[in-house]
Amino acid sequence: MDPMITIAVRAARVAGGIITRSLGKFDSYTVTQKTRNDYVSDVDKAAEQEIINILSKSYPNHCFLAEEGGYHGRDPGKDDYVWIIDPLDGTTNFLHGFPQFAVSIALQYRGKLERAVVYDPMRQDLFTAVRGGGAMLNNRRLRVTPQKSLKGALLGTGFPFKDQSYLDAYLAMLKDLVKDTAGIRRAGAAALDLAYVAAGWLDGFWEIGLQPWDMAAGVLLIQEAGGVVSDLEGGDNYMETGHLITAGPRLHQIIVDTVKPHVTDSLRYRGR
Repeated sequence: MDPMITIAVRAARVAGGIITRSLGKFDSYTVTQKTRNDYVSDVDKAAEQEIINILSKSYPNHCFLAEEGGYHGRDPGKDDYVWIIDPLDGTTNFLHGFPQFAVSIALQYRGKLERAVVYDPMRQDLFTAVRGGGAMLNNRRLRVTPQKSLKGALLGTGFPFKDQSYLDAYLAMLKDLVKDTAGIRRAGAAALDLAYVAAGWLDGFWEIGLQPWDMAAGVLLIQEAGGVVSDLEGGDNYMETGHLITAGPRLHQIIVDTVKPHVTDSLRYRGR
């Protein structure tokens, strides 16, 4: 296994152990509301710190962008190696005992995603990717589905629950997509949703209002599994806007064409 992936997998498994040992033990940790419908627990923080500790021991000169701790480094625009970390993607699910959450770790080098790990500690599913080396699930190579149309497609999504100013545009997209598909699923952990596209378990996915740590690892998984990732209008600004569409090459363009009429000016920029 690639040495950087090996270290990232070790970190993800340790973090996953912290998470699963805490599941259901509501009296053993504190929960804080960061913003509307956005929560963090002591478990998130402990898992994140352990990930950073493990990665730092092997790569002391690398920098970190983590959901709870923010940026650890010299200059966010100039540091070469940056690990992008979501220690517990799906915190709300975890807090309710709903078994759909994951650890997400990606490595970016000079602005390009190079390594990815998404670990589901409940199912012991380990998704990994190396740029140019493909995407894997538990040592099995992944490919996105060859789905060519919305008819019969199973899509994943995420609701814009934090910023409901996007809700009308999102519901218009949902209405136009749901009428032709086999179904749409909203499970509440974007890192796993993206991994499921890479694995072929979902034919496509779209969401509004993601952060880099929600999608970085999943994006590389999909790209290495032969999929396409874009913003809502088919461009490459998804990391900047936080709005994303992904699927296999043929289905991707169909989803873009379907949602594009509902893209407002506020959706072309993050936080506007």
